[in-house]
Amino acid sequence: MNRRHFINNAAASLAITSMGAEASSKLRVGLIGHTGRGNYGHGIDTMWSFLPETEIVAIADADATGLAAELKKLNVTKGYADYLKMLTETKPDIVAIGPRHIDQHRDMCLAAIAAGAKGIYMEKPFCRSLAEADEIIAAAEKTGTKIALAHRNRYHSVLPVIAQLIKDGALGQVLEVRARGKEDKRGGSLDLWVLGGHVFNLACYFTGKPLSCSATVLQDHRLVTKADVKDGDEGIGVLAGNEVHARFETESGLPVFFDSVHDAGTKEAGFGVQLIGNKGIIDMRMDENPFAQFLAGNPFDPVQEPHAWTPVSTAGIGQPEPVADAYKQVMNHAVGGLDLIAAIRENRQPLCSAYEARTAIEMISAIFESHRLEGQRAALPLSTRVNPFTLL
Repeated sequence: MNRRHFINNAAASLAITSMGAEASSKLRVGLIGHTGRGNYGHGIDTMWSFLPETEIVAIADADATGLAAELKKLNVTKGYADYLKMLTETKPDIVAIGPRHIDQHRDMCLAAIAAGAKGIYMEKPFCRSLAEADEIIAAAEKTGTKIALAHRNRYHSVLPVIAQLIKDGALGQVLEVRARGKEDKRGGSLDLWVLGGHVFNLACYFTGKPLSCSATVLQDHRLVTKADVKDGDEGIGVLAGNEVHARFETESGLPVFFDSVHDAGTKEAGFGVQLIGNKGIIDMRMDENPFAQFLAGNPFDPVQEPHAWTPVSTAGIGQPEPVADAYKQVMNHAVGGLDLIAAIRENRQPLCSAYEARTAIEMISAIFESHRLEGQRAALPLSTRVNPFTLL
């Protein structure tokens, strides 16, 4: 496939406008958190205050102290220690699943779907395995429930602008896509699990679906073995390795590279995605403002005078950002929440749906599967639907 073909498959626009309360009555939100076990994610509780189309009707939190604090913070009267009871009694239109600990996500999702939720907005990562992802998606397909993941940078309004810049030749011939995690104390497999979904979801926006993966996972510069496997943090399940190196083939023909090395990152660099062409680079930093910057010139051709990075806004390269509070609306999940509401009302999938979330989990799993196969190419979709580390 022609490498430029990937642009033609990019979404036309991510700009979401508020539909207003006049479109219909407010959608009722049931909020699930778990203080001390993933809490409420990164603003999955407070995001609804930015959306006049919704109202929080109840909160569930197994931690009594945390529940009391959350009820007071959000000025909500109904609180439950058991989220199943909350779902049964209040039957919310939207269920917000906040905990970062993903061992709870499968059960919470299935319970929300069974309770008749029209939509679910949940913290990333999606779930612990492809088997769990398959089960959630199958249940949602039967009821029509729309599931949106909080890969918030995927909703950024500058993405279609970048796609158009590439289509117009700003990067020349696009050669590859490179992604890295934060590479802090979690560097390696934990970084891959916790944050890799962000960069994979963004990379696939430009490249299309991944087709295969070749990877190695290391522990202190040696190949990970069964002896290294242990329970990971944040409910991830079994895990190993403080260094990850992977290459994906994609349907566009563009290779996607992912790397994460323990303690290799700095506050100023790392976590993000680079689109590299023979005439320039577009660099996207997760959760940063500006989100995207452009560097002109062939990155493989040394020059005497350094080139400067130029911010990319929704108006183009080097132009002031015309969208008021664009960064804030992405960071507080307002754009993601509005897209979920639109998806419910228009009977379509959210921009970052359960399907895209499953693809991110599949890319994570494919890295471990290729390592299990001693670096062999692992074709996607994977036949192994469990955590490959359980098979070492």
